[in-house]
Amino acid sequence: MTQTAPTKAKMVNHNAAASPWNELGRKLALTLDTEELTNCMRCGFCLPACPTYRETGLEAASPRGRIALMKAAHDGWMMPDPAFQQQMDFCLGCRACESACPADVRFGRLLEQSRAAIAEHAPQSQREKGLRKLFLRGLFPHRYRLRLMGATLALYRKTGLHWFVHKSGLARILPLHLRQLDRILPAASSQGVVERIGTVIPAQGKKRGRVGLFRGCIMDVVFADTNENTARLLAAAGYEVVIPPEQTCCGALHAHSGEEGEALELARHNIQTFRQADVDWIASNAGGCGAQLMETSYLLKDDAKWQADAHWFSTRIRDISQLLLAGNPLPLQSLPKRITYQHSCHLQNGMKVAGAPESLIRSIPDATYVDLFEGDRCCGSAGIYNLTHPETSMNILDEKMNHVKETAADILVTTNPGCLLQMKLGIERAGLHDRMEALHLVDLLMQSMKKGENAHERTEKAQ
Repeated sequence: MTQTAPTKAKMVNHNAAASPWNELGRKLALTLDTEELTNCMRCGFCLPACPTYRETGLEAASPRGRIALMKAAHDGWMMPDPAFQQQMDFCLGCRACESACPADVRFGRLLEQSRAAIAEHAPQSQREKGLRKLFLRGLFPHRYRLRLMGATLALYRKTGLHWFVHKSGLARILPLHLRQLDRILPAASSQGVVERIGTVIPAQGKKRGRVGLFRGCIMDVVFADTNENTARLLAAAGYEVVIPPEQTCCGALHAHSGEEGEALELARHNIQTFRQADVDWIASNAGGCGAQLMETSYLLKDDAKWQADAHWFSTRIRDISQLLLAGNPLPLQSLPKRITYQHSCHLQNGMKVAGAPESLIRSIPDATYVDLFEGDRCCGSAGIYNLTHPETSMNILDEKMNHVKETAADILVTTNPGCLLQMKLGIERAGLHDRMEALHLVDLLMQSMKKGENAHERTEKAQ
């Protein structure tokens, strides 16, 4: 049926008395990328790729539906309201729609622009304001505070308090998925990669280049071992590794949550830091961080002072898997395990890296690679989505684990810290913890490489 154009009476009156929603409408009209909005052909290819559309079957919960809402607000045909805000918040931001879109619509950019306007103008509870200030501004950008958090979490486990909380029943005050998540959290550390191995690691063998390692924020607290292994693998592949201690958070959580100003400040700081390090590439071992870092040039497109440096920065971001494939062959040894792989959404849909992680897994001697059905679909982690929308997140995860079970794999591999925690949680929920483990790709490769190093040490001792 042909739709008639809205009458002028239906248009939003932007001269009406000021209100938060009116101000939000004005902001969207000014900041939403008009080209991206109009590129959407409403073909529907994005619908089956979208986790929230698949979960609900609602058009408004699809990328096409959300773009329609954005465009209506941008063009003045609709006043943004709480329902508009809810749909923007309900999106996981996995960007699978971008990979499915024949018109190459950058939905992630539109989503972040909408969320930035919402964060600035939509009503917020005091609790939400407090949490934003505490974590996004007060914790993640500050290395010392992150180290303090790591020390506190380490103490929580080492003193037996973690055991007591669960055995005594105190943990029951938490929702089930948070109790399960607390059980599987890796041991945190106040000692990050710089504190462990320094700021420069020399290349081994033929030198392939000079790489700056982006260590992340939470990554360097909860997965510090993975950061250390990343540096050692890069060195083994022929790269001189530089880890600038002045670097800060990538700003992904800030951008996804609408804290655009903070994300821009973090971006400028990181550009300056890695520029001074004089590196050929910047290595990321977290798909979410890598995708955000690659967006730096777009984020600063209107800042003439930073445009050239932002372009330099964005074009040098590489995932660890890409650099390892391009470097000297790693001395991997036999690992007779069944291994499957869950894609990181932002590595696949944001950084556009596909095939490299699987190639590295297949290169491990005696390992059996098993395809995971719908391994390219979101696991439901999506930053802090499993905390803000636990029911939807757990539904997505439980469906994912049904497919994981069918692989009969010994090891479930992924390439992003949030995904890794979600996979560990999924293994716990599915009762697979006694026959399967979740590992970061880097830790899997190091496990294989260390088998060779241990065998060499045993031979030397025998001689």
